[in-house]
Amino acid sequence: MEFSNNNSIYLQIADRLCEQILSEEISGEDRIPSVREFAADIQVNPNTVMRTYGLLQDQGILYNKRGIGYFVSEKAKQIVMKTKKEEFIQESLPELFKMMDLLNIDFNELENIYQTSVKHQN
Repeated sequence: MEFSNNNSIYLQIADRLCEQILSEEISGEDRIPSVREFAADIQVNPNTVMRTYGLLQDQGILYNKRGIGYFVSEKAKQIVMKTKKEEFIQESLPELFKMMDLLNIDFNELENIYQTSVKHQN
């Protein structure tokens, strides 16, 4: 996993796990790797992974079965979707709208760009 300097590593790991939940690479009731396994896989300190798991557990995305490990909660996708949507609306959209205004891009042009992008992704 590649890390950027923009955000704390544990938050970047949490974002990646949330992306995997949204894309259904992992789903509700799936067991995720242990703290030590995951830390070794992505080459970070186990305390960093523990901090990530703790954050996601506090948000209701993961839960711990004592002695067995961490699991994705049944409602994880809905929780992540709601959280990411709110984050996008509050943080990303204002910047997008500002740039659209500065560059004189209207919604029709944006829609065409979006449609083209969707076609290329599929």
